[in-house]
Amino acid sequence: MSQTKPAAMETTTTLWTRNASNLGVAFRVAFGFVWLIDGVMKFIWLAPSDVVNLVQNAGQGQPAWLAPWYNFWVSTISSNASFMLYGVGLFELILGFTLVFGLMRKLSYLSGILLSLLIWGIDEGFGGPYGPGSTDIGAAIIYVFVYVALIALESTAASNRLTLDSLIERRSKVWRRISEFTR
Repeated sequence: MSQTKPAAMETTTTLWTRNASNLGVAFRVAFGFVWLIDGVMKFIWLAPSDVVNLVQNAGQGQPAWLAPWYNFWVSTISSNASFMLYGVGLFELILGFTLVFGLMRKLSYLSGILLSLLIWGIDEGFGGPYGPGSTDIGAAIIYVFVYVALIALESTAASNRLTLDSLIERRSKVWRRISEFTR
């Protein structure tokens, strides 16, 4: 006697597997718009002095062993705050466009992880300082997990369609090394 799955379970599994690549594309594009909005906001609402203040404030109340980290970043950003502000804003816009259009996804995801970690560790103060009443670890660390989820989703689902990468890969097989985590 063979065991059969309940009809509802088969339908759910089939719906997910049938739509996994579409959901992955929607997730990637939506996350790209988040980065685009964030990048635009850097140009519209922040002044270079705001960036220096953000880093100085993030260093307040941190453990003494983190003081050299924050001193380095305060002096680095203070020396050319405009370049840092608009450089990060431009980088966020580029990340947003690469996500929306699906261009150089592997490089984009790895760069996004790095930028998210830097934002979390510099502007957000690693989500700290931690103590009684601390309940937030910062938003940028969540972006790292979103990128990891995108990598996992694209590695398991056929999410290559609806990307500029797929168009370029038709002409250049080498491009796949830049754009894909899978073979």
